[in-house]
Amino acid sequence: MRAVIVDCAIYRAGRRLRGPTDVVAALTEARDSVDGFLWIGLHEPTAEEFDRVSTEFGLHPLAVEDALKAHQRPKLEVYDDSLFMVLKPVHYEPADDTVSTSELMLFLGDSFVVTVRHGEGAPLSEVRRRLESAPDVLRQGPTSVLYAVSDAVVDHYIDVAAELQVDLEELEAEVFAPSGGDAKNTASRIYTFKRQVLEFRRATGPLASPMERLAGPGVPYVVESARPFFRDVSDHLTRANEQVEGLDRLLSDILSAHLAQMGVRQNDDMRKISAWAAMAAVPTMVAGVYGMNFTHMPELDWAWSYPAVVGLMAGAVTGLYRLFKRRGWL
Repeated sequence: MRAVIVDCAIYRAGRRLRGPTDVVAALTEARDSVDGFLWIGLHEPTAEEFDRVSTEFGLHPLAVEDALKAHQRPKLEVYDDSLFMVLKPVHYEPADDTVSTSELMLFLGDSFVVTVRHGEGAPLSEVRRRLESAPDVLRQGPTSVLYAVSDAVVDHYIDVAAELQVDLEELEAEVFAPSGGDAKNTASRIYTFKRQVLEFRRATGPLASPMERLAGPGVPYVVESARPFFRDVSDHLTRANEQVEGLDRLLSDILSAHLAQMGVRQNDDMRKISAWAAMAAVPTMVAGVYGMNFTHMPELDWAWSYPAVVGLMAGAVTGLYRLFKRRGWL
C-alpha cells in the first residue's frame, strides 16, 4: 500500500500535523477534531491496494471503478457519502511539440480528501506545497484542496494553449511561405496538430459543466464561501476553451488555405506541362509530315527544304514560347 501512497497528512487549523502511520486511525483522528481533515494521495493503485481505502472511507463503488479504470471524461458526481470529481491535466512536451493528458480523481467527504492520479504531469506536489504555505486557504478543509487542484489544472490549460499558439504561428508561416515548403510534410503536420488540439478539447470542454456546478449553490462537501473562487476558475476555464476553439478554427482555415495552395500549384504545373507539350507538338507534326516518305511531296527536290523546315519549326516554337510566357503559363 505504501508503494502507491504519494503523500498522506492530517491538517488542522490550516497547518500540517504529520504523516500518519495508519490511514484508518488518521481518518478517525481527523473526524474527531473540529477543523481537521486527512489528505491522502495515491498514484495508479490496483484494485487490491485501493480496496481498504475505499472501504474505510465509504467511497461509492461506481466512483471507485472509475478511479481504478481511468479513461474518464472530466465530470462531477455527487454520492451519499462523498463527492467525486475527474480532471484531466494536460502536459506539453516542447521537444516534439506534443500534448498528452493524464487523469486526476478527487474524492471529498466528511473530513477527508483522496486524490488518485493516473499518468504523469498532475500538479499535486506543487499544489500541496502551495496550500501548506497558505493556512488561511487550507482552513477551508477539503474544499480548499478541490479548489487549489482545479485552479492549478485550469491555469496550466492556459499555459499550454499559449505554447500551442506559438507552434500554430510557426506552422502558419510555413504554409504561407513563398516556397510553400514540403506539401506532404506540411499536411501531415497540420493533421497531427489537429489531433493534439482535439486531445486538448477533450480535457477542457467537458470540465465547463462541473465548474459551473461548483460555482453554484447546493453542492455537498463544498463550503458556500468557496463559490466565488470556483467562479474564478470557471472564468479561466472559459478563456482556455475559447483559446482551444480559436486554435481549432485557425487550423481548419490553415488546412483549407494549404489545400487551395496545392490546387493552385497543381494548376500552374499543369499549365506549364501543357505549354511545353504544345511547343513540342508543332515540330513533331511537321517532322511527322515530312517523314512519311511519299514519292510526290512538295519541296522534296528543293535544296533549301531542310533548313526551311527546321527554321519553320524553330519559329513556331519560339512564337509559342513567347505567347505562353506573356500569359504567365511559363
